[in-house]
Amino acid sequence: MSAPDVTVDEYETRDLPIQPATPRPSAPEEMAPKARFVRDSAIVAYRNLLTILRVPTLLVTATIQPLMFVFLFAYIFGASLGGDQYREFLLAGIFTQTVAFNAAFTTVGLAGDLQKGIIDRMRTLPMSRLAVLMGRTLSDLVVNIVSLGVMSICGYIVGWRIHGSFGDAVIAFSIILLFAFAMSWVGALTGLVSPTVEVAQSAGLIWLFPLTFISSAFISAETLPGPLRAIAEWNPITAVSAAGRKLFENDSPPTFVPATGWAAENCILYAIICSLVILAIAMPAALLQYRKVASH
Repeated sequence: MSAPDVTVDEYETRDLPIQPATPRPSAPEEMAPKARFVRDSAIVAYRNLLTILRVPTLLVTATIQPLMFVFLFAYIFGASLGGDQYREFLLAGIFTQTVAFNAAFTTVGLAGDLQKGIIDRMRTLPMSRLAVLMGRTLSDLVVNIVSLGVMSICGYIVGWRIHGSFGDAVIAFSIILLFAFAMSWVGALTGLVSPTVEVAQSAGLIWLFPLTFISSAFISAETLPGPLRAIAEWNPITAVSAAGRKLFENDSPPTFVPATGWAAENCILYAIICSLVILAIAMPAALLQYRKVASH
């Protein structure tokens, strides 16, 4: 009998032991929603910070403007308002004003993303809608930290000193940054309701300038006329500025009339309450507006 036909492959492999089948790799487990939200927020924040690194003039704008305010108020108005003591009084107000004005970065950034269609692209990705806004505000919080660092160095040059403890200084900067984070969400809402970048730029300044200057950021609120004094006493910028001065132990010039009332006597608590209330209102409103513009 002739031998059965055997192919070369069968001849080479028929005497080899049978190898067990390699199991297919299991699909990776889906990331938990909270972890995915943190990851998406970090990615968006990183993308925004890369934009600043590639366009460094954005960071220059965040640092040069507050430095101009420091030198202008310290040396032009300071001589007639209290000299060195006014410079110490001034810095907490400058810190607060700067982080409030920096909300414009969030406003213009989101308005620009809307106009360029980047928000539409993000909407098509499997990512949290809140992460887009959180990443934007977190990146601007980093910008505020850099601004505060630069202004602190400049403040020491003009004579500002922290007389309180290290822990009190940390609490003071934390309150200012909490307010900065809250204002960024207001800026996010403003940017999302603005049809163009140009409108967003002007819309952010329309309410920021009166809010800043009808306060005790630069002067004593007690010198303002009746209605304006009442607004200044309960203004969040007044509370954050006063909290910073209290924790830094920067006294007012002798010519300034000390503020009275519950908001002034409990400025630290009131500053924190103001920031939390702003966040509680602005975050849901900004998210709701984002869903509207992203669904078009």
